[in-house]
Amino acid sequence: MIDETHDPARASWIASANGHADFPIQNLPFGVFSPPDGGTPRGGVAIGGSILDLWAAASAGLFAGAARDAAEAASGPALNPLLALGDGPRIALRRRLSALLDRDGPERGRIGKLADRLLHPIDRCALHLPAAIGDYTDFFAGIQHATNTGRLFRPDNPLLPNYKYVPVAYHGRASSVRVSGVPVRRPSGQRKPPDQPAPDFGPCRTLDYELELGIWVGPGNDQGVPIPIARAGAHVAGFCLLNDWSARDIQAWEYQPLGPFLAKSFHTTISPWVVTAEAMAPFRVPARPRGADEPAPLPYLSDAADQAGGGLAIRFAVALLTPRMREAGRAPHKLSAVGADALYWTVAQMVSHHTSNGCNLRPGDLFGSGTLSGADPGSFGSLMELTQGGRAPLMLPDGETRRFLEDGDEVILTAQATAPGRVPIGFGACRGVVLGAG
Repeated sequence: MIDETHDPARASWIASANGHADFPIQNLPFGVFSPPDGGTPRGGVAIGGSILDLWAAASAGLFAGAARDAAEAASGPALNPLLALGDGPRIALRRRLSALLDRDGPERGRIGKLADRLLHPIDRCALHLPAAIGDYTDFFAGIQHATNTGRLFRPDNPLLPNYKYVPVAYHGRASSVRVSGVPVRRPSGQRKPPDQPAPDFGPCRTLDYELELGIWVGPGNDQGVPIPIARAGAHVAGFCLLNDWSARDIQAWEYQPLGPFLAKSFHTTISPWVVTAEAMAPFRVPARPRGADEPAPLPYLSDAADQAGGGLAIRFAVALLTPRMREAGRAPHKLSAVGADALYWTVAQMVSHHTSNGCNLRPGDLFGSGTLSGADPGSFGSLMELTQGGRAPLMLPDGETRRFLEDGDEVILTAQATAPGRVPIGFGACRGVVLGAG
């Protein structure tokens, strides 16, 4: 639902929010932070270059009713209680926050007097995982990525027969999900190059990133009770950015017959802010259309409203900062950019399919969309695609080359949602530096 919180004319009395690329007043994402004095982790809201402390705001009596319930649920060291409440209290809190932060709002004077207690500089705070992640599921919904990588191994038949019928996914490792900025240790594992008669064990030689959209689950469902696609949206709390780090050589040896394991479970990076489903309301677009030669979704995955507004107008980008670039003071080099229209399946279809067998989701569960890629190299979401499996090294502006990631490389994911006549909103950066194997 689009309401006054999305008004493009609304500005904040927090000057840094006005024109902010990620966190204008029209966004108001939730996260968990520790203030500069090192206090207890607690819930907060990003607004421009600041974080609004929800615990302090609730203690000051700034909320009532459902907004107070939501603020109190978000005041602890994890947002799971807030995610469990569903969209009603979240919307009430969003509307109240927007009114409090409105430059022309009637309570500007009251809250302005409390600014020293309520606001913390975002660059001086420690950011944490937004929620305790019970389960993490990684989908494979980027059809062009599936095609690009499939073509490397099956040139004549890149997509497997089930792809256009099933939202394919695997269950990942929730315990190794980390917030943006935590270094990524190069994993070790079994590797078997084609020219070796037997595998050996050692550090990954072909470390890669994967650009993905993260999806936070809100209210769950009882085991044995599937979520119909028409109600799936009520179970989605918000979104983030996600880097599904991948050890390609370990993956190539281990993935048959049961799929990803140690090649994926060593580290997954997410951005620290939950950009709510409510904030994304102006950026809903039709789902990716199916071609005349493509099968229609099976009935349990088909919903007219989801087809009309299940897509997302988000533009993603990947940048690389190498040690040499860092030492020279150069800016990160943009590798690619791609839109969320790369997704073959909608978020609602992912939710409905995930629960179609009776699987129970819980507040704070996390989905990855699968790698987002387009048809040309400028839109590829992994080095596997950009370098054709390492066969065509990538040339960087300073003369360096990369087949896969090297120690000291930093991968930076960013994204922005845009729509005509609307204030763009962002997700904050999702970044990680590669460390050598332990």
